[in-house]
Amino acid sequence: MGVYGLLTGPRTTTTGSQTSTPSPDVKPSATVSPSLPQLPAVARSADPEVFARNVATALFAWDTASGLLPLDYASAILGVGDPSGDEQAGLASDISTYLPTRNAWIELRQHATRQHLVIDTTVIPDAWGEAVEQANPGQLAPGTVAVTIEGTRHRAGVWNGQPVTSEHPVAFTMFMVCAPSYPTCHLLRLSQLDNPLR
Repeated sequence: MGVYGLLTGPRTTTTGSQTSTPSPDVKPSATVSPSLPQLPAVARSADPEVFARNVATALFAWDTASGLLPLDYASAILGVGDPSGDEQAGLASDISTYLPTRNAWIELRQHATRQHLVIDTTVIPDAWGEAVEQANPGQLAPGTVAVTIEGTRHRAGVWNGQPVTSEHPVAFTMFMVCAPSYPTCHLLRLSQLDNPLR
């Protein structure tokens, strides 16, 4: 309705030769619009382990009752992805394996399912040092690093009118590029869930 008002301009009524417009001191009645779902955001950081925790928290935090879809949650993670764009398609594919499919989401929504992650450890894996040594010159941008996260995925919902919860240990590795290539870290790729670098 607001757009309609802008497009048509002020309402005028003509009676004979008289034209009247609403008095400027007359305030239109306030309309309350339903609040839009809040898109998740990933806090940026120049510290690889802090950034990894921020990404992991956002990656696992979703709520089927929020009005958002898996694509919305994925876009929040992609927002801190590779600025060059080289890894964006691969990262989008990685993220999709961490989130429910659209059909699964619809099913989970019927049970008001929500999820979050409790992080136990973040560590730069020993295997990453070996990978850096074996990389060809120029293959890895300066500041490229891997961080392995271990934690517990918590889910909650409603089944047959009763609240239910579940817990599941998870482990995965994030590959990111930080300083000196960029002032803050950017996510490049994710390992397969429960198949991290050690």
